[in-house]
Amino acid sequence: MSDNERNENEPEIHKDLTGFNIHIDEFGQVQTTLSQAQINSFLNENVQDKKFSPEVLKQLEKRSRQIQDEEE
Repeated sequence: MSDNERNENEPEIHKDLTGFNIHIDEFGQVQTTLSQAQINSFLNENVQDKKFSPEVLKQLEKRSRQIQDEEE
């Protein structure tokens, strides 16, 4: 469905979350159409963690690149 075809009552969603649905079943358990790993991956890529200052994030990214280089 294109943006033009979208019902005005439907919320806008990120293209990576197309088809995502979440609800609570009769037992109180959260049911989703995406796995927890997929949700976490999306959040890691698209949402900045406010617990980390920009300086700490730079240090973490630098260390991550070092680890990746060591593994290659």
